[in-house]
Amino acid sequence: MEKIDNLDRRILEIIMSNARIPSKDVAGACGVSRAAIHQRIQRMMDLKVITGSSYNVDPKTLGYTTCTFIGVNLERGAMYRDVVPELNKIPEIVECHFTTGPYTMLIKLYARDNEHLMELLNSKIQRIPGVTGTETLISLDHSINREVPVEYEFNA
Repeated sequence: MEKIDNLDRRILEIIMSNARIPSKDVAGACGVSRAAIHQRIQRMMDLKVITGSSYNVDPKTLGYTTCTFIGVNLERGAMYRDVVPELNKIPEIVECHFTTGPYTMLIKLYARDNEHLMELLNSKIQRIPGVTGTETLISLDHSINREVPVEYEFNA
């Protein structure tokens, strides 16, 4: 991967804190032209340093009041490739990770309430071939949501 420099890191720091900041403001903070900002952002997208842009929507405003993490165990870890497409068919699942530790996979989902959560578990997730067990952890509060810190390289 091509290396990013301190200007790229400064741009990332700014746009990660406010994705809707105008390019002219980023340019002003960085001391470069708007064109340079556009070129740098496009280059970082091409390099897959920036992998997308989106708006964050509070699931509660859409009626999804229960945030849940579910540890999933599979018959064999290699079944992960077969199970993921099935999990992907469940729109309430927002994240899926292949993990080490007590679970083969860890998924995050939003449910309208506990009854909806039970339906998702019993009628969908646990019926996927290869799923041998689940453990459900309901989130009581969400305290931190951020990206990884942008660190600068200083050449002396």
